[in-house]
Amino acid sequence: MANSRSAEKRILVNEKKRVRNISRKSALKTTIKKYEAALVNDPSNAPAHLRKAFKALDQAAANGVIHKNTAARKKSRLSKRLANNA
Repeated sequence: MANSRSAEKRILVNEKKRVRNISRKSALKTTIKKYEAALVNDPSNAPAHLRKAFKALDQAAANGVIHKNTAARKKSRLSKRLANNA
Protein backbone atom coordinates (compact mmCIF):
# COMPACT_ATOMS: atom_id res chain seq x y z
CA MET A 1 0.00 0.00 0.00
CA ALA A 2 1.31 3.43 -0.92
CA ASN A 3 2.09 5.77 1.96
CA SER A 4 2.21 9.04 0.04
CA ARG A 5 0.49 10.73 -2.87
CA SER A 6 3.64 10.48 -5.00
CA ALA A 7 3.86 6.74 -4.31
CA GLU A 8 0.24 6.32 -5.40
CA LYS A 9 1.03 8.22 -8.59
CA ARG A 10 4.05 5.99 -9.27
CA ILE A 11 1.84 2.92 -8.94
CA LEU A 12 -0.63 4.32 -11.49
CA VAL A 13 2.09 5.40 -13.93
CA ASN A 14 3.92 2.07 -13.64
CA GLU A 15 0.71 0.16 -14.37
CA LYS A 16 0.05 2.26 -17.49
CA LYS A 17 3.61 1.68 -18.70
CA ARG A 18 3.35 -2.05 -18.00
CA VAL A 19 0.19 -2.39 -20.07
CA ARG A 20 1.68 -0.34 -22.90
CA ASN A 21 4.88 -2.40 -22.89
CA ILE A 22 2.92 -5.66 -23.00
CA SER A 23 1.00 -4.37 -26.02
CA ARG A 24 4.17 -3.28 -27.82
CA LYS A 25 5.95 -6.55 -27.08
CA SER A 26 2.95 -8.51 -28.37
CA ALA A 27 2.92 -6.49 -31.60
CA LEU A 28 6.66 -7.12 -31.97
CA LYS A 29 6.19 -10.86 -31.57
CA THR A 30 3.37 -10.82 -34.14
CA THR A 31 5.60 -9.04 -36.66
CA ILE A 32 8.38 -11.59 -36.16
CA LYS A 33 5.91 -14.48 -36.53
CA LYS A 34 4.64 -13.00 -39.81
CA TYR A 35 8.23 -12.89 -41.08
CA GLU A 36 8.84 -16.50 -40.06
CA ALA A 37 5.62 -17.56 -41.78
CA ALA A 38 6.69 -15.70 -44.93
CA LEU A 39 10.00 -17.59 -44.89
CA VAL A 40 8.11 -20.88 -45.13
CA ASN A 41 5.10 -19.95 -47.27
CA ASP A 42 6.27 -17.08 -49.49
CA PRO A 43 10.10 -16.78 -49.61
CA SER A 44 10.00 -14.08 -52.31
CA ASN A 45 8.08 -11.80 -49.93
CA ALA A 46 10.25 -12.57 -46.87
CA PRO A 47 12.69 -9.62 -47.28
CA ALA A 48 9.80 -7.16 -47.02
CA HIS A 49 8.64 -8.83 -43.81
CA LEU A 50 12.22 -8.79 -42.53
CA ARG A 51 12.39 -5.01 -42.98
CA LYS A 52 9.17 -4.63 -40.99
CA ALA A 53 10.56 -6.87 -38.25
CA PHE A 54 13.78 -4.82 -38.14
CA LYS A 55 11.78 -1.62 -37.81
CA ALA A 56 9.63 -3.09 -35.04
CA LEU A 57 12.72 -4.30 -33.16
CA ASP A 58 14.42 -0.92 -33.46
CA GLN A 59 11.31 0.89 -32.23
CA ALA A 60 10.90 -1.50 -29.30
CA ALA A 61 14.52 -0.93 -28.31
CA ALA A 62 14.15 2.85 -28.65
CA ASN A 63 11.06 2.82 -26.44
CA GLY A 64 12.73 0.69 -23.78
CA VAL A 65 10.49 -2.32 -24.28
CA ILE A 66 13.51 -4.52 -24.98
CA HIS A 67 17.24 -3.93 -24.53
CA LYS A 68 19.19 -2.68 -27.55
CA ASN A 69 21.47 -5.73 -27.46
CA THR A 70 18.43 -8.01 -27.46
CA ALA A 71 17.16 -6.21 -30.55
CA ALA A 72 20.55 -6.56 -32.23
CA ARG A 73 20.72 -10.28 -31.41
CA LYS A 74 17.23 -10.92 -32.76
CA LYS A 75 17.96 -8.95 -35.94
CA SER A 76 21.11 -10.97 -36.48
CA ARG A 77 19.31 -14.28 -36.04
CA LEU A 78 16.42 -13.27 -38.30
CA SER A 79 18.74 -12.16 -41.10
CA LYS A 80 20.78 -15.35 -40.70
CA ARG A 81 17.59 -17.40 -41.21
CA LEU A 82 16.88 -15.52 -44.43
CA ALA A 83 20.42 -16.12 -45.71
CA ASN A 84 20.29 -19.84 -44.86
CA ASN A 85 16.82 -20.21 -46.38
CA ALA A 86 17.82 -18.66 -49.73
